[in-house]
Amino acid sequence: MFAPRDPDDYLLSSERRVIRVRRHWSYLIWDVLEAAALLAGFMMISYLLPADAGVIQNVLWYGGLLVLLRLAYFVIEWWVERIVVTDKRFMLTSGVFETKVAMMPISKVTDLTYERTVSGRMFGYGTLIVESAGQIQALNRLEFLPDPEEVYDAISELTFGDKKAQAERFSMIKAQRAARGKKMVP
Repeated sequence: MFAPRDPDDYLLSSERRVIRVRRHWSYLIWDVLEAAALLAGFMMISYLLPADAGVIQNVLWYGGLLVLLRLAYFVIEWWVERIVVTDKRFMLTSGVFETKVAMMPISKVTDLTYERTVSGRMFGYGTLIVESAGQIQALNRLEFLPDPEEVYDAISELTFGDKKAQAERFSMIKAQRAARGKKMVP
């Protein structure tokens, strides 16, 4: 009831999912470091306070609890968010309490830019900048994308590749999955 819908529930019957990923785990590093620093600060202040400062001690520990709850929310939000690429569109589903679905048709893509920083090479993530005809879309900058080469190649093939070869490829994938007994997304 409270769980967000699976991103595959938003696919049309004529669509085939190509890629479905969540952002790389390093997306959370800053939030984890921030929470650890705040908790360390609260513990240090609590340690330095005199024993008779019970009210301040309680405030510090409740503050620490709020920091942990905030971190838990960010982790849940990261876990729920999905980036889905189909043969017809991009989708970004997100939201813990309120579901948001951003979408952009593949046919609108005019340019793809792929960026990978030194830390991105070390940890295995990158940024994909998707430009469309004359307007800024909700999905124009996909940061902390895991396996960015694979995503870039797949989107490039969908956007700029041979449409007949794509149809053959997707029918071949469907046949291979059927042979292995895996359920194909309708």
